[in-house]
Amino acid sequence: MKFSILIANYNNGKFFRSCYDSIIAQSYDNWEAVILDDSSTDDSLKVIKSIIGDDHRFKIFKNESNSGVGITKSKLIELAAGEICGFVDPDDAITPNALKSSIKIFKNQKNVVLTYSKYIKCDENLKEIDIPKNPMPVPNNDPFFFNCPVHIVHFVCFRKDIYETTEKMNTEMKIAEDQDLYLKMYEKGKVKFIDEANYLYRTHPGGISQNDNRPKSREYFSKVIFNAMQRRNLKMINGKTVPSQFSDSKQIYDLLEYQNSIPYRIQKKLRILVQQLFS
Repeated sequence: MKFSILIANYNNGKFFRSCYDSIIAQSYDNWEAVILDDSSTDDSLKVIKSIIGDDHRFKIFKNESNSGVGITKSKLIELAAGEICGFVDPDDAITPNALKSSIKIFKNQKNVVLTYSKYIKCDENLKEIDIPKNPMPVPNNDPFFFNCPVHIVHFVCFRKDIYETTEKMNTEMKIAEDQDLYLKMYEKGKVKFIDEANYLYRTHPGGISQNDNRPKSREYFSKVIFNAMQRRNLKMINGKTVPSQFSDSKQIYDLLEYQNSIPYRIQKKLRILVQQLFS
């Protein structure tokens, strides 16, 4: 089973050495790394090519013009030759067993369409800060699951053939395109949590979802959730009417406020436990 590591780069060549080192250190060796540069304005391509050298496992492509993360990641999936795909940002890295842990699940559990793990939050030098607690198991087959609060995060891997049956990546998204993908995959089968910290997430001023971009990320995520509600043909959520058109993010998040209550959280944990016992 081949694994396609997908890397969307834009002006992050200076961080790529750590990403590259983590990829070639994988304990699972049936992989390819597909890199698509979104018309970087710095010397990223030159740096990346110099690091890769003549390693045929890495395939490099470039957008003719800056197209945005939605289009770039959509193209990456199209370019992937592997049955399993997973995105790794060029300024981040993965642990040696990241691919192996995911592949093991996909081989043994045919109904799993997506896996995800814990991640390590790092500083700009990729030194560990902490391991966030938000990644955790989620209930499967729940039409009211929207990954809000966010539990499905790095390192996310998915079956390409199942992805092809979805509406695919929303190419208009500039932020939260990953959450859009996760919810579309969730609707096609089971998702599986890997209780390992398999992804090193670098925090730095240029991070696309960090710092000043957080309000924008929240806005885009609300649109992702609304689109999922429409796909699932939901008319009511917890006694409240789902709007037929998107107006503002607050209206969407208010619909899901009940999921933060203690009774709901307890009920959710019980559902997850039952699913784990009988899966």
